[in-house]
Amino acid sequence: MDRWLSETELKGDLVTLIPMTRAHRDAMVEAASDGKLWELWYTAVPGENTIDDYIDTALESYAADKSLPFVVIENSSQKLIGSSRYLNAEQQHRRLEIGNTWFKSSAQKSGVNTQCKLLMLGHAFETLNSVCVEFRTHWHNHPSRSAIMRLGAKQDGVLRNHQIDASGAHRDTVVFSIIENEWQAVKQSLLYKSQRSKS
Repeated sequence: MDRWLSETELKGDLVTLIPMTRAHRDAMVEAASDGKLWELWYTAVPGENTIDDYIDTALESYAADKSLPFVVIENSSQKLIGSSRYLNAEQQHRRLEIGNTWFKSSAQKSGVNTQCKLLMLGHAFETLNSVCVEFRTHWHNHPSRSAIMRLGAKQDGVLRNHQIDASGAHRDTVVFSIIENEWQAVKQSLLYKSQRSKS
């Protein structure tokens, strides 16, 4: 079976998503330093001590056609401001997840996340012909849960004791999704929100 997730560039007027490489290492650490995002206990944002494993894992998953990691470039400054990726891709079932999304603190609540998701969802449904795009987040990550719901995703359920983190704490994972026949309405909503954020 041919690759499903091939390297591509997704460009909007605010941001451009380009495939992650090891050359992005230092710029990713710099972006995550804006707000010391690695200190958030309920999510996994790389810092200086974890960035190499973070990138290696992303690229290994890409090689297996299970993931396509991006870095997010702000068009106006040409600076790296965050990262997101397709992951847990199942070509046979035309399903994938959008996750591992983070933005430096000063870029949050700026319309950047809306545009990134619009670009990634558009590519997933209109180019990859996905039937379902999933989002997962930690039960305690209330900002992420709210952001996912604002996209128009519906909550599928909660996976109790889904994972055990490095400290031994159990993570409940909240699962959301958008399915193919919902995409046009979600797209219309995201385009509207994106336009309003610029006015």
